[in-house]
Amino acid sequence: MTGLDQAVGTPERLHPLYLITGLGRGLRQMIGGYAAIGYFAATGKWGLAALLLGGGFAAMIVGVFLFWRRFEYRVGANEIRIDSGILNRTHRSIPFDRIQDVDISQGPLARMLGLARVKFETGASAGDQDDDGALAAIALVRAEALRDQVRARRGATVHPVATAEPEASPIFAMDLRRVLLAGLFNFSLAILAGLFGATQTLGDVAGLDFFKRRFWRETLDAGSPIADLILAHQLVAAVAGSVTLIAIGLAAGVGRTLLRDYRFRLDRTATGLRRRRGLLTLTDVTLPIARAQAAIIGTGPVRGHFGWSDLKLQSLAKDEGTKGDHVVAPLARDEEIGAILAHIEWRAVEAVEWQKISPAYAWSFTFLVLLLLVPLFLQSLIMPWVGLAGLITIAAMIATRWLAWRRYGYALDDDRLLVRSGWWKRRLLILPLASIQSIDLTESIISRRLGSAALTFGVASGRGFSSHGIPALPRETARALRGQLLTHFA
Repeated sequence: MTGLDQAVGTPERLHPLYLITGLGRGLRQMIGGYAAIGYFAATGKWGLAALLLGGGFAAMIVGVFLFWRRFEYRVGANEIRIDSGILNRTHRSIPFDRIQDVDISQGPLARMLGLARVKFETGASAGDQDDDGALAAIALVRAEALRDQVRARRGATVHPVATAEPEASPIFAMDLRRVLLAGLFNFSLAILAGLFGATQTLGDVAGLDFFKRRFWRETLDAGSPIADLILAHQLVAAVAGSVTLIAIGLAAGVGRTLLRDYRFRLDRTATGLRRRRGLLTLTDVTLPIARAQAAIIGTGPVRGHFGWSDLKLQSLAKDEGTKGDHVVAPLARDEEIGAILAHIEWRAVEAVEWQKISPAYAWSFTFLVLLLLVPLFLQSLIMPWVGLAGLITIAAMIATRWLAWRRYGYALDDDRLLVRSGWWKRRLLILPLASIQSIDLTESIISRRLGSAALTFGVASGRGFSSHGIPALPRETARALRGQLLTHFA
């Protein structure tokens, strides 16, 4: 060991049980080979399929072992160094003063084996290669000790996860009932459209076309009143199919939310907001308050009617995976959202004077969508039902756009910009002026005709760079607002 290595610390390896947990990652990386294996098996070439499967599995095992054997990390006096790579070696140094916090997550198998994945959150823009700054599998006790060690060396107050004393009350938490309710609200039109498309393309092959009477004839008992009604009327079969798809969509939303947000808990720490959640995969993530760039409050016509919203914080730090938006309240009341904002020293949105955007936002969309009437008319000559469905869809799209325009607005509230948008998917953006990195004024061919322009505000985030904007303002208003905001930067 060289003198430099001694200064960095004693080398440590991943837990030997990574040889088991790492197989899951290897199986995901083999996904491209599954199609070839399936093709050979379907064409009767079982020998080639077995050879490809055995060779891929052997290569995966060897790759996992070599990764584990060549991976080392050292905890020194001022930094953590991670050495990885089988052929090409990478030596990555992470100074303690650059680490915002240490995030711990556990999948189902890791929980059974007492292991955890540790990620050092630095807020650096390192692409999507999160594994370069992470320890894939170490003992949970070691992970918690390492997190406390990092926090202590950064001068932060240490809050051990495992303690004999009860924890302080969270600033926000969700019980099982609220998680299930959030799942019902997480049903989306995109899921419904995907399910409908799947039934129309694969339904006949799989025998799962809920809109065909044949499916209900094979599913329901003959002679039952419901079966007779569905078999006698195609319209009733279509209604039954729609109800079935909605039920499947609701079940999918509930299941997905339950897996992700079970036992959701948000606590205030010395450096930020600590979020813990998950049913099978447990995650423990801290959002540094100093790196928060914007807040987004989301709701919809149904959720809003019952007084529910969600709160996301856009941050320089990444959330799980490569997300730049941290969900800190999946389903909350206005007073709960206000309390969370108060904990990060942000003001809640009170009565402000909203400025409307240009009607060009709705007119430009209407003109473009109406161009679809010509092919729809031609299609209706051959398939009248398709033409009627297209007309209904176009009418719904235009109506939704005009409803969104009625709600769209912006306001300057001292040192921040507020933007209210959407009708079906409603958002309220709270954007501190200090977070704006750039301002673009853009005009299209249509917007110039309508005398409008769009403003786009560039904001740094954990994904690298993202943007928010006001899509349509009178041209002179857009220029004046841009000049006013640029004056704030001077």
